[in-house]
Amino acid sequence: MPDFLIDSHVHLTMREFDADRAEVIARAQNAGVKYIVNAGFDLASSEAGIELAERHDCCYATVGIHPHDAKDCDDAALARLEELSQNPKVVAVGETGLDFYRNKSPKEAQIATFRAQLDLAKRRSLPVVVHDRDAHAETMDILEASGPTNVVWHCFAGDGAMAARVRQRGWLISAGGPATFRNAKHLPEALRAASLEHLMLETDCPYLAPEPHRGKRNEPSYLPLIAAKFAEILSPLTVDDVRRVTTHNAERFFGIGAVPAAQIAYRIRDSLYLNLTNRCTNACTFCIRQKTDFIKGHNLRLDREPDYDEVVAAIGDPARYREVVFCGYGEPLLRLELVKRVAAWLKERGARTRLNTNGQGGLIAGRNVVPELAGLIDEVSVSLNAADGETYQKVCRSRYGDAAFAEVKRFVAECARTGIATSVTALNLPGVDLGACRDLARELGATLRVRHYDAVG
Repeated sequence: MPDFLIDSHVHLTMREFDADRAEVIARAQNAGVKYIVNAGFDLASSEAGIELAERHDCCYATVGIHPHDAKDCDDAALARLEELSQNPKVVAVGETGLDFYRNKSPKEAQIATFRAQLDLAKRRSLPVVVHDRDAHAETMDILEASGPTNVVWHCFAGDGAMAARVRQRGWLISAGGPATFRNAKHLPEALRAASLEHLMLETDCPYLAPEPHRGKRNEPSYLPLIAAKFAEILSPLTVDDVRRVTTHNAERFFGIGAVPAAQIAYRIRDSLYLNLTNRCTNACTFCIRQKTDFIKGHNLRLDREPDYDEVVAAIGDPARYREVVFCGYGEPLLRLELVKRVAAWLKERGARTRLNTNGQGGLIAGRNVVPELAGLIDEVSVSLNAADGETYQKVCRSRYGDAAFAEVKRFVAECARTGIATSVTALNLPGVDLGACRDLARELGATLRVRHYDAVG
C-alpha cells in the first residue's frame, strides 16, 4: 500500500520559491511527498503551473481564476482557461470560488466567474478546487445548484455542521497548517465530522506553515507534520491510516497514480483484517461495496479468492496486531473451513481473533456452526440492523428470505451461550428502531454497537 503523501494544493510558482524551487521539490520527495498539485489562481499562475508540471514528473497543475481576480475575467480569459485545461497534466479547475472577506472583486463578478468555471469543469469532466472565505452559504448554494460531482473545499474554514453537509454531498475537504495551530477553532471538529474518507492533505505553501514553522515560508516537505496532526485529531486512527486514505482520496480525485492491488490482509488502526471472499448472502441497501472497491484506502475487490497459504503469508507475524479480524468485502462464513484453519493457526501463535459476520452461517453450512468456532474465535460481531424480520429483509435483502432473521437471532444467542464475546451492530438508518435493537441484543445475550450508515472501517 502507498507509503507516500500527496500535497493537494501548493503555489510553487510564486516568487517566494524563485531562488530554490527545484530544491523545495527535492526536499518534498525526500520527505515522502510523491505528488504535488500546483494550484492556479489566474492565467499567469495557471500557465506557470503547467510549465512546472511539464518539467517535473511529480507535479500536476490546476487552472483557475481566484475570486480576487474575478473583476478582470472576461470571455477571452475564460477561453484561454479552457485552452489550458486541455493540457494532459491539468487535473482540476480552480482555485475558484468566493471571497467575501477581502472583496477584492465585486460579489456579482465573483459569482459570475465562479459559475463560469463550474461550467468549464463540467464540460471538461474535471474536478473543482473551491476557495471559500466568509461566503459559506453562497458557495454551498451555488455548488448544490449547479456544481460538478467532484469538489474539494480547499483550506476548509467551516464548522462541523458544514463539514457534514460537504460529506453528505460526497465532496472532499482539504486542510493543512491551521490544523496544527492552537487557535484552530472549528477545524478539528470539522475534520472529525467529515471523516477520513472525505479528507485530503495540503500545505497551501508558501502560506500557513504548520507548527513549529508557523510564520515562516511553508513548503511541501512539511506535509508529514500535518498528517501527524490529522492522526492526533482523528485518533484512534494512525498516521499510517491518514497517509494511506488521504493518498487514495487525492489519487482518485485528481486521477493520478496507480490503482493498488487488492488486499487479502489489510491494517486499520492496530487491527489486521482478512479479506477471504467478496461473496455475500445479503445485498444490503447500505453496503459500501455498491459505491467503491476501497475501505480506508485499501482495495478489497478480489480478482479471486485466496487459499490458506496465501492468507497466512499475507498475515505475517500476528503479534504485530491487537487482533486479527475475519471481515473483508464479503461474508467470511461462506469460507468456513478456511476461517477455522486460519483461526487455528492464529491461536497457536497467541493471536486474538474476531469474526465479523451477518450471522447466517448456519443457513450457509446447513448445520449449527457455532460449536466449530468455539475456542478459535474470541469475539463475534454480527450485523443485526433490525429488530424484526420484515425490516431486516427490507434493509439486508438476504437470499434466504424470511428464514434469515430467525437464523441471525439463533446464531447470536448460540455464540453468547457458548461463551464467545458477542456483540451486534445496527445502523442508524431511517426506519430502524435502535431502541428495539438494543432490547433484542440484551435478550439474546449480546451488546449493541450503533454505527453510522456511511462510516466504514
